[in-house]
Amino acid sequence: MSGTAPWSGAERNYPLPHAGPDARFTESLVTSVAGVLIGYGYPRLDASDDRAALESALADFLYNSLERDI
Repeated sequence: MSGTAPWSGAERNYPLPHAGPDARFTESLVTSVAGVLIGYGYPRLDASDDRAALESALADFLYNSLERDI
């Protein structure tokens, strides 16, 4: 990943470097994001698999995992 957005020329802020636990990434954050989605008319995350998928997608957006750096 180059760190820039080719379509705008602006520097990207995400994904963040990530090498370990981040105290900001909590159940509350995932719940809040789920609430925003519901507010926009998306279905509730009733199944634990849906919640796990949201958590994973959010982590993928926020953090640059070590595996991708290799």
